[in-house]
Amino acid sequence: MKSPVGLEKNVSLALLCTVLGLFTANVSPAVAATNDSTDAAAANRLLALEVLAPEASVKESEPSDRTTQITALAADAATTTSATPAIADATLQAQALSPSDDSPGMIDVATLDPENPEAASDGMAQVTSVSQLSDVQPTDWAFQSLQSLVERYGCIAGYPDGTYRGNRALTRYEFAAGVNSCLDRINELIQAGTDELVQKEDLATLQRLQEEFSAELATIRGRVDSLEARTAELEANQFSTTTKLFGQAIFGIQGRTDNTADFFPVDGVKDTEDPATNINFINNVQLSLFTQLSNRSILLTGLAAGNGSTAPRLSNDTRLGYELDSDNQFLISDLSFRHLIGSNLAVVAGPVGVNAVNVFRGANRVESSGQGPISAFAQRNPIISIGNGTGGAGFDWQVSPRISLQGVYSASDPADPNDAGLFGSRRSATTAGAQLTVSPTDTIDLALHYLNSYNPSGSNFAGSLGLGIGDDQVTIGSGLKTDAFGATVAWRATPGITVGGWGGFTNSRIPNRDGNVETTNWMAFLNFPDLFGEGNLGGIYVGQPPKITESDLPAGQNIPNLLAGGAGTEGDQPGTTTHLEVFYRYRVSDNITITPGVIVLFNPGNAPESDTVGIGALRTTFTF
Repeated sequence: MKSPVGLEKNVSLALLCTVLGLFTANVSPAVAATNDSTDAAAANRLLALEVLAPEASVKESEPSDRTTQITALAADAATTTSATPAIADATLQAQALSPSDDSPGMIDVATLDPENPEAASDGMAQVTSVSQLSDVQPTDWAFQSLQSLVERYGCIAGYPDGTYRGNRALTRYEFAAGVNSCLDRINELIQAGTDELVQKEDLATLQRLQEEFSAELATIRGRVDSLEARTAELEANQFSTTTKLFGQAIFGIQGRTDNTADFFPVDGVKDTEDPATNINFINNVQLSLFTQLSNRSILLTGLAAGNGSTAPRLSNDTRLGYELDSDNQFLISDLSFRHLIGSNLAVVAGPVGVNAVNVFRGANRVESSGQGPISAFAQRNPIISIGNGTGGAGFDWQVSPRISLQGVYSASDPADPNDAGLFGSRRSATTAGAQLTVSPTDTIDLALHYLNSYNPSGSNFAGSLGLGIGDDQVTIGSGLKTDAFGATVAWRATPGITVGGWGGFTNSRIPNRDGNVETTNWMAFLNFPDLFGEGNLGGIYVGQPPKITESDLPAGQNIPNLLAGGAGTEGDQPGTTTHLEVFYRYRVSDNITITPGVIVLFNPGNAPESDTVGIGALRTTFTF
């Protein structure tokens, strides 16, 4: 759903689990990292670089069981001395090929391809013995011995293309890693009880190689031990403070036909001109920063900026979903903390972006100002926006696999301690609401809404698209208490057709005064997912924006009669607006969509003599 400034997000349990999944599904057990910029291998690479620095200490340890077994079996074949401990964890050995190696994972001999001199060049590093200055040549005894072991036991896989390339020299660290790999392989054969397959001569050869390359083996093992310790520490914490950026930019070109209406008074003479008929360019940019504070908590920071609007007069029927007229000044559209309790309950609290629009789950799964319908009215049931709340607290409870419950409390101006505040005052509206979401089958979503709101300025009558009575921009100037009831349903009849609709009813009254105001609204829609191609979407929406169907407040405060030139006596709005919208979203790429759309309004403003208005729009949405 959309925030008051246009940021697309949803604080539901489903979203929170999804966002946390973006952090956890793409990380190793040791490293939490983002999917777009840092995967587990990259994080390990940074860790390996630190450990493999020339100044890294070499950690000595007791001989491993594998070395003890090989030493014992080799005693019958050759005279041995005490063996140098080998590396216990072969899976990390390739991350310690040399003090200057920056490629973790399996042995990446491809980066040392003699046909790629730039990749094959090694960085300078401090050495501790003259022997480390020499490469192991193909003509050396050690090289030929290891090559023989590789051919018999398959302990080195070679290059990605399946070749071994045994005619090139290796650094002593590369060679030591190869020796260690063969030690691992032979140890596996021994542990599997197939030691009869291991020749004693080969054991003696390995023993001699261990002795000759003892310094390199010890260095590799020390660095791997350090890596294991660091990895264990990260596994214990199980997360890193990581921030992911999601963005959406909308370009919209739109225009509408002229609408001359009969407003003051309603006498059959069209006297209210519509000057905002020029084609204009609207832009809207939304940035969302998801910061993982733990493996169950995130901080959401939203920024939004835009310019341009449809500039409606009196009635808000012509508003489009992506309007945000902030003169291109960035606003904080969301600042909220979200936490997952157990596996079924998510809670949210924050000074900005906490309201029913962002807490309630959307039964119509395509609602989005950037990817869904064009108009503001077609986004969702308008009663959900009553109160225009910003800061507060909410929850989303997955009661069972097919039932969920959302609740929210929000204030429209929680930061002002004078005439507003978190619990409302002379200038701040407050709203409390709940929604029960039921999915009786895999193809049906049903949401039942209830909201209770108090607005001191008298702008609570069904407001979503505006702040006024019905859907007008006119208020009565007195505080109003409103109860709003609604339901939204969507049925995915086939994979390519979704049928749905909603209805809403509000009852508002002035505290301690007689009378009330009632409004209704409804919408029926058809969505066509993947129409003419994967990722595309077609939509047909027909409905009635909020309309005052009854108003019997005290004399002088009934808006329909006031607009008709009367004294504000009781009565309803004489006309009924019908909203017809058709749009088609075309997926250009994974990150770009283009949506042309047409909207036709019959009797806009619920004024019977108003001209029919046609609106044409072309929306381009970029996501990143």
